[in-house]
Amino acid sequence: MNPRTLAVGWGLIVTAVLIVIPLSVRDRLPEPLATHWSDGPDSASSFTRFLIISVLTWAVPWAIVTGIAVQGRMFQRRLSRMYWWGFLFGGAVFVTGMELSTLYANLDRQSWHQAVLPGWVVIAVVTAAVGIGILAGYAGRGEPDQLSPAGEGVPRLRLRPGQRSVWVSRVVNPWLMAMAAAAGAALVVTGGLTLLGVLSREDLGRLLPGMAIVLVAGLATSSATVRVTQDGLAIGFGPFGWPVRRIRLSKIDRAWSEVRYPSQVGGWGLRGLPGMAAIMLRGGDCLILRYRSGGQLLISVDDAERGASLVNALIEERA
Repeated sequence: MNPRTLAVGWGLIVTAVLIVIPLSVRDRLPEPLATHWSDGPDSASSFTRFLIISVLTWAVPWAIVTGIAVQGRMFQRRLSRMYWWGFLFGGAVFVTGMELSTLYANLDRQSWHQAVLPGWVVIAVVTAAVGIGILAGYAGRGEPDQLSPAGEGVPRLRLRPGQRSVWVSRVVNPWLMAMAAAAGAALVVTGGLTLLGVLSREDLGRLLPGMAIVLVAGLATSSATVRVTQDGLAIGFGPFGWPVRRIRLSKIDRAWSEVRYPSQVGGWGLRGLPGMAAIMLRGGDCLILRYRSGGQLLISVDDAERGASLVNALIEERA
């Protein structure tokens, strides 16, 4: 089955379950419901608030996963496919399980203070979500990747004496930008629900930090501009090209281009691996710098081979 069709169909089924089951047992639940436990129930929420939060907890990641399926590039790599399938099914099991466990704890109780959530229920939900996620990822892994030729093949560019050259490239990840937009929209919706009294200020305080972090991180890592000049390499982040990271030519040993994907560097955004830092905004052509100290910096950017050739030419000219 086409992943796009499956993502939409499965997501609608899970959303329906998250709405229909609570509504079907609403008359057997106290008002408000217990939603958090320590030694016992210590926090409660109205039924409407509980239902909205449950649906949003699934709807936001589902929208992201569906967007990834529509874009399609993630399915070019085996590990990426495994992550996608695992999250689609494992995440659904986790969200549904947490909602059902909350309903079970409150079912037929006269007051939310009487709600009881056994520890084994939470353990069972987490175990089931992880297990289903692993099985789904394994089942959807597909064929092994075709290995691309490795190499640190160093591209060369000849500069005429006295010639001054500049290379500029920009890359934008529309899905990271969409994630930031979704977080901004969620902030607006959450603020509106708080003003209407559907969500409490406590709920707003719990949701606000996470959405704000996603918004800021999404804006900062959704695009990058890379510039190579006589002074070295400058990387500007975000739609305004700020902040800027500058790397002097004297620190660079060589540069080349390779095809790399997020699954090879730990995901999207700013990543750190032993011996390598990565600015991964999209899979595909990447500019790789090797420092004289031995470390590497990977930047996903268009026209990377030409940028690498200019870096090498400027290094040779300076030498």
